[in-house]
Amino acid sequence: MTTHLKIDFVSDVSCPWCVIGLRGLEEGLARASDVVDAEIVFRPFELNPDMPPEGQNLGEHIAQKYGSTPEQFAANRAMIRDRAAALGFTMAGGDDRRIYNTFDAHRLLHWAETLGRQSALKHALFELYFTDGGDPSDREQLVATAAAVGLDPAQARDVLSTDRYAAEVRAAERLWQGRGINAVPAVVINERYLISGGQPPEAFEQALRGIVAELG
Repeated sequence: MTTHLKIDFVSDVSCPWCVIGLRGLEEGLARASDVVDAEIVFRPFELNPDMPPEGQNLGEHIAQKYGSTPEQFAANRAMIRDRAAALGFTMAGGDDRRIYNTFDAHRLLHWAETLGRQSALKHALFELYFTDGGDPSDREQLVATAAAVGLDPAQARDVLSTDRYAAEVRAAERLWQGRGINAVPAVVINERYLISGGQPPEAFEQALRGIVAELG
């Protein structure tokens, strides 16, 4: 018999550690499938809510935000790329990579949840940005990404051309920030247990088994 867990995965689609965390969580769940089954719901978090429409060069942004040198940035990016590759995810891109506003992507994810396609869209948005070098603030790219996972492109365009789900996304962001989430990924299990960061699969498996044992 397995224990059912509700998992809130708080993240941003432009967060590389969120890719690693999600892949690690999914593999950890697969390894612990003898004792646990889970429903993952993706919750919004914007790393750069004030990012203008044109975005910003990623290296420049990281230097401004964290004070990293170009050498530190390159080393960190290589390490992240290797961690992702070990989990079967390709992170591409060169020095001209940009970071963008992701609010519309979160609105689309909120809509996809109502249709049972949120997980597929989340994975596709990660691939759009990190693998394909796409722009997750560009509405036509978002519509194409939604269509690629079986969502109606006309409905997706309608969502994006209005302010639909804007209030809901803002409220969800405030909710999770009010619960103390100020860095992502944050994996919240049964609204009680928190696992932070891009943990490897074995760490997630151990944590999940421990939670199931505690729940009895």
